[in-house]
Amino acid sequence: MHQTRDQSLASPTEHDLPAVSPLPLMQLSIGFWSFKALAAAYELDVFARLSGTDGRTVDGLAELLGLDQRPVELLVTACASVGLLERREGRYVNSALAEEFLVPDKAHHFGGWVQMLDRRLYPAWSRLTEAVRTNRPTSWNPDEQAHLFDSEDPQLLALFWEAMHSLSTLTARELGSHVDLSASTALLDVGGGSGAFDIELARRYPNLRATVFDLPPVCEIASTKIAAAGCEDRIAVSPGDFLADPELPAGHDVVLLSMIMHDWTPEQDLTILGKCFAALPPGGRIVISELLVNDEKTGPPAAALMSLNMLVETEGRNYTAAEYEQWLHATGFVDVETVTFEAPGANGAVLARKP
Repeated sequence: MHQTRDQSLASPTEHDLPAVSPLPLMQLSIGFWSFKALAAAYELDVFARLSGTDGRTVDGLAELLGLDQRPVELLVTACASVGLLERREGRYVNSALAEEFLVPDKAHHFGGWVQMLDRRLYPAWSRLTEAVRTNRPTSWNPDEQAHLFDSEDPQLLALFWEAMHSLSTLTARELGSHVDLSASTALLDVGGGSGAFDIELARRYPNLRATVFDLPPVCEIASTKIAAAGCEDRIAVSPGDFLADPELPAGHDVVLLSMIMHDWTPEQDLTILGKCFAALPPGGRIVISELLVNDEKTGPPAAALMSLNMLVETEGRNYTAAEYEQWLHATGFVDVETVTFEAPGANGAVLARKP
């Protein structure tokens, strides 16, 4: 008796094939491989050991690092594949990207950011599903710590601030080239952190003086960075709490809120904006520099993923330019405009004026 062929075993036709390729999904799935290769190579001092040399063979690098040949070969091959190393005549050398940003003591050293992500945020992101389910951060414990920076691990906290300084320095340069502060004389950097924005903006605008307003321990960090940059005569620190204090320091014609608004809820951000409005004189300006989510809330990826990062870090999220415009108008500001640019820590700034 003739049996009907099992249709499940039939060869697929073009109509059975999926309409899209799974390759983009594959790339998303293995994204962490690239990051961990970068983080491991940085932690093992690969980029530092290759800097200033004509390169090293795998065997030579393995001997220098005191490691077996096999894992070193696999690591440098992976790093070369993502543009961190190059191979020349059998030797591996730093790419221009790695030489500029991943060698300690270089002016634009970005290693603190890599270390902070690896040691602090990577473990927190491994618990992302938990954060989604509970709506609570996973990078710190709100039941045991008063706030994000109340860390029991001084090393991790130091990494955080070093990372923020690297990120802010490069971002400040883009901000300064896209937002004209030549007519401003006194800038109040609310939540100014290590003072990186103030240092870079003061260098670009010789007539500008600045004040970093942040928590007392953070102001100590800022003072050290400001002194190292030789800017003590133009940048001051003012310890305080922009949420708890009833008002902000007066005497400034421009207020900067850079990379801090995403840490807080809309209600808290409105409170911050109200204090900024009160501290400014008529005609004073406010500058909000952030990774802005688009108004459709579909991207861009850097802003949307940073917003998701806020789920494991804070109670905030990354907001849209339209949301900032609404809040600024509600606070009393006028002439709201958005300037776009590309930088590690921000993709634009929302500007407004006090009438």
